[in-house]
Amino acid sequence: MEDQEMTNNSETAEKMEGMAMNADENAAGTTLLNEEVAEESAMDKLTAELQEQKDKYLRLMAEFDNFRRRTAKERLDLIQTAGKDVIVSFLDVLDDCDRAEKQLQVSDDISVQKEGIQLVFNKLRSAMQQKGVKNMESIGADFDVEKHEAITEIPAPTDQQKGKVIDEVMKGYYLNDKIIRFAKVVVGK
Repeated sequence: MEDQEMTNNSETAEKMEGMAMNADENAAGTTLLNEEVAEESAMDKLTAELQEQKDKYLRLMAEFDNFRRRTAKERLDLIQTAGKDVIVSFLDVLDDCDRAEKQLQVSDDISVQKEGIQLVFNKLRSAMQQKGVKNMESIGADFDVEKHEAITEIPAPTDQQKGKVIDEVMKGYYLNDKIIRFAKVVVGK
């Protein structure tokens, strides 16, 4: 009887083993070897990749948002301090103007006053040139609507002066070779 029980137990174990790992999807068993397992792992893999791409996208958007904020702040700072070094360069000229004004009140010597004022003007012109400002030479040049604003026309004294700038009412200026103020001129006709 014990022999028969052992034989039955081993047959049952073999059956259980066969049922647990079955290659046929129609046969009873707990684990089947078919393509569904491969599809699930592919689906898991795609889901993981999608999640990774979403994470990268969110990080990139956050990084761009930070960049945009930082750039806007830097731009605002730049706008607020844009004229700072121009103003600083003119502070020396302003100091010289104050000294010249005091000298005008104290001294009656016209030649000394003229010399002092001329030094202030030269310093102002020098500071402007250092910042890239230069004046437009208009007198005697052909009238150009791109550079000049005609205030009036007068009869030209000679035929050579027709269509040319005879007088300059207000100088024109360039800033780094770009016109920042048109010259107001009198043109010969």
